[in-house]
Amino acid sequence: MSQGHFGASVVSLTPAPTLDRTYYVNRLHPGGVNRADDVREELAGKGINVSRGLTLANIHAPGVVPIGNADPSVLERTGSSFLVPLWVDGNLRVSTTIVDMHGTTTKVNESPRALSEEDWQKVVELTEQTVRNTGAKWLVIAGALPTYKSTGVFVDLQPIFDAMAKLGVKVALDTSGEPLSYWVRKGTANVIKPNAEELASAVGRELKTVGDVVLAARELCGHGIDVVLASMGADGMIAVTKTSEWAAKTPPVKVINTVGAGDATLAGFLAAVVENPIAEGEDDFGVGFNVPLGVQNAVRWGAIAVTQPTSGLANLDNMPDASISTPDLTALLEEVAKP
Repeated sequence: MSQGHFGASVVSLTPAPTLDRTYYVNRLHPGGVNRADDVREELAGKGINVSRGLTLANIHAPGVVPIGNADPSVLERTGSSFLVPLWVDGNLRVSTTIVDMHGTTTKVNESPRALSEEDWQKVVELTEQTVRNTGAKWLVIAGALPTYKSTGVFVDLQPIFDAMAKLGVKVALDTSGEPLSYWVRKGTANVIKPNAEELASAVGRELKTVGDVVLAARELCGHGIDVVLASMGADGMIAVTKTSEWAAKTPPVKVINTVGAGDATLAGFLAAVVENPIAEGEDDFGVGFNVPLGVQNAVRWGAIAVTQPTSGLANLDNMPDASISTPDLTALLEEVAKP
């Protein structure tokens, strides 16, 4: 049963939020002058998008964010009252998306703003405090990681993992690049959600078949990860644990905007597992939560997300059905995933 707004099932942390500006054009002419038919602005970042999606499902999911204090009106202006801000010196980074209504989506992201060691410590403390205050059982750490101003080294997530372990809170990590490769080998997250290319990068080899994806995901489970949610685009999604795997897919949908679809899948997964806790005596799939139900809901949310023009979910209407099956390990991926 949904907890509505009486309690929180999930807290998110977006270490490097961004102001998303999206320009919608009828037909994009690269190298030429283009006129936008519409321009929209959202406070975004992977964790924020997850919280926004869960809020639509009446799951209270406050999002912790360090935000540059040069734009103090941004929360009110973007309808982001569900966020728990830590105001830090500086500007909020901007990400620009150009959606060609008859073609592809082009995105240009600014690099995350560096943080001082003191500010990052405050982020860690605010995250733990928010989890404690809400009684959340899941924390999502999602998006790019900032670096420390003094050293250029990525911020340290270990204090957050340690605090959540003491509280008995499960952690879903959704990041990429060097931080993903590092933290999956630490084995401290319960769930990770790489796409096929990120998974290939994490294991350092090409993935050509569904079987390759399963083997790569299981390699990461060997480091201590409970569940790898591997997004394969048009090929659907696979959930892999140390001993089992499930494939989930929806019928084709009309794609308008792919930005934020991965965040929607993670929100869908979490919505299913927190609203359908494992009862005593039921199969917990070796991880303590309902993985097949979660991945089936994940692809449904991802499918509805790509039909909407916003980077975060606007609504959960007209949700498609999704099938779940044993993966065909011999099936070729639509595109080879390269490291």
